[in-house]
Amino acid sequence: MAASPQVTTQEATRPSPRLDPALLAGVRQRERLVSLDVFRGMTVAGMLLVNDPGSWGAIYPPLEHAAWHGWTPTDLIFPFFLFIVGITTHLSLSARRERGDDDVALRRQVIRRAILIVLFGYILAAFPYYPFSRITGVRIPGVLQRIGVAYGFAALLTFRTTLRQQVAILAALLYGYWFAITLLPVPGTGGIGANLLGDPSRTLGAWLDRTILGSHLWSGSVTWDPEGILSTVPAIGTVMLGVMAGRWLGTTRPLSDRLAGLFAAGALGMMAGLMWNWSLPINKGLWTSSYVVFSAGMACVALATISWIIDARGVTWWTRPLVIYGMNPLIAFVGSGMMARTIYTLWKVEYRGKVVPMQGAIYQSLFASWLEPRNASLAFAVCFVLVWYGILWLLWRRRLFLKA
Repeated sequence: MAASPQVTTQEATRPSPRLDPALLAGVRQRERLVSLDVFRGMTVAGMLLVNDPGSWGAIYPPLEHAAWHGWTPTDLIFPFFLFIVGITTHLSLSARRERGDDDVALRRQVIRRAILIVLFGYILAAFPYYPFSRITGVRIPGVLQRIGVAYGFAALLTFRTTLRQQVAILAALLYGYWFAITLLPVPGTGGIGANLLGDPSRTLGAWLDRTILGSHLWSGSVTWDPEGILSTVPAIGTVMLGVMAGRWLGTTRPLSDRLAGLFAAGALGMMAGLMWNWSLPINKGLWTSSYVVFSAGMACVALATISWIIDARGVTWWTRPLVIYGMNPLIAFVGSGMMARTIYTLWKVEYRGKVVPMQGAIYQSLFASWLEPRNASLAFAVCFVLVWYGILWLLWRRRLFLKA
């Protein structure tokens, strides 16, 4: 899914008059993958930045999630990643078909990858695997779990379907979810969902999570889960929109046409999502249909902009760190999650006469001692991102990549 680390962006984009059309098509494919790696790297680095502040009580507003309805830049990170999953799904399956893999092998690959991604999610959720109650009481939903499920269903739903059929499936998912969370009565509340969307614990999705998953929910809420069962349905739609974008990027049209189409689709998606917001609020916790369309539009514009800078304008001097982040996203997510849990909660040290988490000692001594709280918190998060860049750079140098 990623280009070889021995091939630079400049080498991938340098034209040659001796190349035949087939080779030029291969060069265009590599260009797209470099742009995609950069976009994915931005998303993963952004995830680490917002997940690991020095202090949760001192965060700049754009680096926080919206309280409930609405959105911030932080709320775009997860849907951006799912959108990228959709693009790479199409490109990967198309490449394997061209190599001669049959449908049975491709479906087996999709199911295997989906299961592995979900398993990695449980490995992270159960860390450090003691006491035993941590394993038996593990949270069932999660970010990687949603990625695995959404990827698997979206890949199978778009496997041998036409674009028209995919649009029909997408419409059924988004409109069906909209009708379900607004028109159906929520058991135990005496009202329909439309009147309860402002209360996270009283939505239809929250009731379904408690009914099926019991106490195995996000510890930050207990009564509902931001990656719950029902809201995973529209998340499948986010991946499907990525697949459609991948189909467009995989055509043989000139790069300028592909980028123009991506910009146009993104602008329309953002406008449609904002208009839908009037009747169904943009909401990450509910993963509302308006949120799906709006965030996918933003993803199209972001990817088109990155590709225009890298591929059309040839400005590549800034891409290497992000490419390195983008080529090992699974290691970055699981490894950083384990590191964060270790230093934020498990590893205790004595600092100024008190026993505190290692993260607190580092934050107080190196950052909070001389910086204003929000700047200190941001500086810690930036250093966390840089530490992980160093780890991923070493893995990149040794050509070590973890892929499901």
